[in-house]
Amino acid sequence: MKKVIVSILVFALLTTVQAADWTLWGGSMDRNMVNDKEKNMPTKLDPKDNPQLLWVAQLGSQSYGNPVIADGRVFVGTNNQAERHPDIKGDKGNIMAFSEKDGTFLWQMVHDKLKAGRVNDWPLQGVCSTPQVVGNRLYYVNNRCELICADVEGLANGNQGVQNETYKGEKHGDIIWAYDMMEELGVFPHNLATSSPLVKDGLVFLLTGNGVDEGHLNLPSPLSPAFIAVNAETGELVWEFGEIEQVLHGQWSSPAYGEIGGKGQVVFPGGDGWVYALEPKTGKLIWKFDCNPKDSKWELGGTGTRNNLISTPVFYKGHVYIGVGQDPEHGSGIGHFYKIDASGKGDITKTGAKWHYGNKDFGRTMSTVSIKDDLVYVSELDGILHVLDEKTGKPVWKHDLFAAVWGSTMLVDGKVYIGDEDGDIAILKHGKEEKVLGEFNLGSAVYTTPSPANGVLYIASRNKLFAFKMK
Repeated sequence: MKKVIVSILVFALLTTVQAADWTLWGGSMDRNMVNDKEKNMPTKLDPKDNPQLLWVAQLGSQSYGNPVIADGRVFVGTNNQAERHPDIKGDKGNIMAFSEKDGTFLWQMVHDKLKAGRVNDWPLQGVCSTPQVVGNRLYYVNNRCELICADVEGLANGNQGVQNETYKGEKHGDIIWAYDMMEELGVFPHNLATSSPLVKDGLVFLLTGNGVDEGHLNLPSPLSPAFIAVNAETGELVWEFGEIEQVLHGQWSSPAYGEIGGKGQVVFPGGDGWVYALEPKTGKLIWKFDCNPKDSKWELGGTGTRNNLISTPVFYKGHVYIGVGQDPEHGSGIGHFYKIDASGKGDITKTGAKWHYGNKDFGRTMSTVSIKDDLVYVSELDGILHVLDEKTGKPVWKHDLFAAVWGSTMLVDGKVYIGDEDGDIAILKHGKEEKVLGEFNLGSAVYTTPSPANGVLYIASRNKLFAFKMK
């Protein structure tokens, strides 16, 4: 009897610790940028002489992947400009692993650039995918348009999978399997493949990144799928989905998962500006929704009125929330944001929108939303944070960050954290009235979203990874 009680207590303890980790983009499969577990989050994010700065680690020169934290390790995508290994130089895509306790560098996975250059693998962007950790496996999409399954311990515990890694040694990563979407599916990633995979019930879901050519006029691989499911254990393709209207530019977003009436849906933003909900086991279409007005038109260079989908959809209480956007090089423009009823079937464009916020009130966005207590937080590229009534879509308040925003809000411990291109992190009070709690500069642009885990707030700036903890 004592052994049973002890086992239950140990299991409960382990479960509690695991629950406080942040193992995937958004922290949960619905992708809602809210953490209800962490308390006593830091209020001072100045990196200079700050007792709340736990540690800081050097990344490459550009970092777009968000930190994930699991079992004492922190993983983040970046490039090779830090040159952690003196013999590995030049532009490459990297996943770095650090000690959660003190920021000690543990190992890195290094991926060479594609020979095609910027049309498929944009210079210095590194790995932009945010990994997901499941058990002792790490899943992410690299700069070579490959879905990678890696050992969380790297090669420190021996070579567990693929034996012909290009870079070997104790401080390097260990590939269990790799699925090459260019080789296997003929995918032509435009600029870069960036999707952050979602692992559910033994399947890995992700967008392939298939897009237009360098001239932006043709789709080199029109028969390649937009979205796939891969066996998480073996790396074998399970199903593919390519029934989208038209790839406008590229496909850089990520999927979300939710349930309606006990039945799961995997939701992904297509490169045509439509949102698609599929049956997870089969890939069959459940519903689709056009996020642009019917009279909208796509124009080369993003000058038209039709937009892409770059943000990740959020599944919340039977609805999907998403806004339209474009490559930030196309600049600002009129945007649209929707609350979509996820219980429909087929084309629900005319009937699925519970409310719409946009036109002159809202610009293009790359940000994923935070939803809590009937409030929706979403930022547009131009740096305006909008807070909307979740039930009606009406504006509650706005906050001007005075700089472009690529990342998303993170709502935790009654605080809303958001970074911008000037390198500032703003902290605002969660609620129906605007209240700024602080603003701090990290020294370089912040293109990512803060990740809270185990009492610590992790923020990746363009070139550094910061860990802040209230003291």
